[in-house]
Amino acid sequence: MAYLLLALIGAISGVMGSIVGLGGGTILVPLTLLVGIDLGLIPGITPQVVVGISVIMMIFNGLSSTLSHMKVKTVDYRTGWIFFAGSIPGTLIGAFVNKGLDLPSFNLYFGILLILLSILLLARKYMKPINWFVDHGKKQEFIDHNGKTYIYGYPVWFALILSFAIGFSSGLFGIGGGTMIVPAMILLFLFPPHVAVGTSMFIVFLSAIVNSITHISLGHVNWLYALPVIPGAYIGGTIGTMLNKKMNSDTLVLLLRIMLLLFGIRSIFEGIWG
Repeated sequence: MAYLLLALIGAISGVMGSIVGLGGGTILVPLTLLVGIDLGLIPGITPQVVVGISVIMMIFNGLSSTLSHMKVKTVDYRTGWIFFAGSIPGTLIGAFVNKGLDLPSFNLYFGILLILLSILLLARKYMKPINWFVDHGKKQEFIDHNGKTYIYGYPVWFALILSFAIGFSSGLFGIGGGTMIVPAMILLFLFPPHVAVGTSMFIVFLSAIVNSITHISLGHVNWLYALPVIPGAYIGGTIGTMLNKKMNSDTLVLLLRIMLLLFGIRSIFEGIWG
């Protein structure tokens, strides 16, 4: 029963994560905590085990999504490698900090992060794009399938600082960081939305490899729990990428924002009074 639930959680996380470029961890971690700890349906669940499952899942979710985006040429490889380079030290530090967190502390901090991400997704809709970063960085051009031309860019130094902070959150909480990367690319760097999502999934894939190696070395990966998640995440990631190209994601982003807000409130409640 536990393995079937984990496979289902992996598939749901893969679909929703790939549609908006999250990497799936933002969905998998609170869902697994809810099902495993609150409902008691998955024995032996701890914050470290959940993060270990999540980072392994993100490798396959990120890989399936990246391959799909590569086929339609919506991955900016230069940006991917720059963000990956900046995220490595943050990921390593975050993973080691995670080792010392107990469940109440993890729930409290993770809940605060989820609420901040929910607010960020809400603000993304109302914030106006900023031209400063493009004007002070190397400009790039992208022409979409409708013939629309996008000019985007960023200073490398700022991208490295931003990716370090995102990498720390990824290592600490087992999330892909796409919730922060995609809005930053669209609002600050003026990326075309589909390129932002495709490049985000490429970064998630690369970062998840380093993240996984770190958490494996720390003994956080329960392979019996991680293995059922892998096929669900891979298939879900492929389906999510297909949907990303065909649908308007506003409805899903609204649903995701509500879910993150509810999960965040639940997590903070558990952290303080659980």
